[in-house]
Amino acid sequence: MLYSELKRNIAEIKRISGGSSDVLINEFVTGGIHCALLNCDGMVSASTITELVFEPITSIPQKKDAHELFHYIDEELLLSTDRPKISDYDELFRLMNSGFAVLIADKIDFALAFGVQGFAARSVQEPSSEGNIMGAHEGFTETLPMNMSQIRRRLKTPLLVMEIMVKGEKSQTNICLCYMKDRVPKQLMDKIRKSLDKIRTEALLTTGYIRPFVENGRFELFSTTGTTERPDVLCSKLIEGRAAILIDGLPYAVVIPKLFCESFQTLDDYAEKPLYAAFIRWLKYGAFILAVLLPAVYTAIVMYHPELLNSTLLMILVDSEKDAPLSILTEALFVLLMYEIIREAGIRLPKPSGGAVSIISGLIIGDSAVSSGLVSTPLLTITALAVLGGLALPELNPQITILRFGFLLAGGAFGLLGVSLLFCAVLANICSSEDYGFPFTAPLSPFKMSGLSDTAFRMDMKKMQDRGFTVEEYNEQHN
Repeated sequence: MLYSELKRNIAEIKRISGGSSDVLINEFVTGGIHCALLNCDGMVSASTITELVFEPITSIPQKKDAHELFHYIDEELLLSTDRPKISDYDELFRLMNSGFAVLIADKIDFALAFGVQGFAARSVQEPSSEGNIMGAHEGFTETLPMNMSQIRRRLKTPLLVMEIMVKGEKSQTNICLCYMKDRVPKQLMDKIRKSLDKIRTEALLTTGYIRPFVENGRFELFSTTGTTERPDVLCSKLIEGRAAILIDGLPYAVVIPKLFCESFQTLDDYAEKPLYAAFIRWLKYGAFILAVLLPAVYTAIVMYHPELLNSTLLMILVDSEKDAPLSILTEALFVLLMYEIIREAGIRLPKPSGGAVSIISGLIIGDSAVSSGLVSTPLLTITALAVLGGLALPELNPQITILRFGFLLAGGAFGLLGVSLLFCAVLANICSSEDYGFPFTAPLSPFKMSGLSDTAFRMDMKKMQDRGFTVEEYNEQHN
C-alpha cells in the first residue's frame, strides 16, 4: 500500500528502484498541494506529457486538500483516455515501466496514472515468415496496443473480446487473450484462463514461454497450438471459433487450438480459383511426405530391397556407390547433418557474412564431396529433393527435421519394415494429439465430411459461406 506522506512515498520508490537513473521524480506544487510526477525515462512522449499533463496540472486553482485535488483532476480534467488509479507499489512500477506518468500527492494514499507512452517501436511492416501475394502486407509488431488495433480494425464487431492480463514475475508482461464471444463457449475460455493462471515464469520473452501451459502436456510430435505473424490470418482463426494470445514485445500471436491441416493452407488459397488452390495444397502434402520419407526409403531400398529397382536404375546406383568409402546410411546422415549445420549458420551469421555460407556449402563442400567420391551423386540428389520439400513448409521445419532423421535411422537399421513401423507410431501420435478436446487431425480423424471442403479441397467461397467451420462444430461439445 502507498503511504499518505509524500516524502515517505518518494523514499520508498527510490529504495525499491535502487536509485535507478531512468526513474524520474519531479516534485512540484499545484493547487496549494505538494505533489510529485513519476515517469520512466525513454518510455513517455515528451510532447504528450508536456501538453496533456504538465500544463493542465500546473494551472489548477487552489484546493483545500489532496482528495479535492485528485477529485478535480479525475472528474474535471481529461488528461488521458487511459488513467487507472494505483494503490500499491507493484502496480505503480508496472505502469510506470509501461510508459505511464504517475501522480502522487501529500496526505493521500493512492496515485493517479496517465497513459502517455512514447517509447520507440517498430512500424508495421510486411511479415517475414509468412509470404503472401494477394492478401494484406501488414504484420504484427512488438507493441501490444498496435497489434490489438490491427485486429480491431479488421473485426469491428462488439463480439470481439480482448482481455489484458499480466504474466511474468519479473518482466510483468502484458498479454491479451482474444476471442469471439459468440463463437467460443464460456467453459472453454474458463479452461484457457486456468491454464494461463499456472504460469509462474519470471519473464515472457518468446512464445515458447507460454505455449507449454496451454497445451495438454503429453508427448506430442507436433504442437497443438499455432503461431502467426499476420493479423488477417489471426482474424480468420477468431471467426472460426479459436482463441488467440498476443504477447507484448513479440510480433507473433499464439492460436488455440491448431489443426494439422492448417500447416498446408495459406491466405492466398482463398484469393485463387478453387482448382488451383486444391492443386497447391496437394503439392504441399506431397512435399511433406517427400521431405520426411524420401532419404529413408532410398536408403532402405538400396541396402535391403534392391529387387524393387529396375535393372537400369540398379546399375546406375551400383556404379555410383562402388567407390564410396562409406555406407549409404552414413553418407545420408553426413549430408543431412551438413545441411542442418549450413542452414543454422545461414540463420545466425551476420548478414555481411551470409554470402560466405553459400560459397562454402555450394562450391567447397558440395562439389568437393562428390568429386572426391565421399558422397554419391544419386544420394546427394535424393537429399536435395527432401530438403527442397521441407522448404515448402517452413512452419513444420522442426518436426520435419526430427522425423527425417528418425525415419532414416529406422530405414537404415530395419529396411522398409522399420520405416513402416515408425510411420504407424508417428501416425498414432498425431491422431491422439488434442488440445482442450479439439482433435489435432480434425476433420480427417475423427472424420467429418463437412470439413473436407476446406481441407482436401477448397470449395468455392459461395458454398463455403453456408457451411459450419470445423472448429465451430467441435465448440458445440463444450456448451
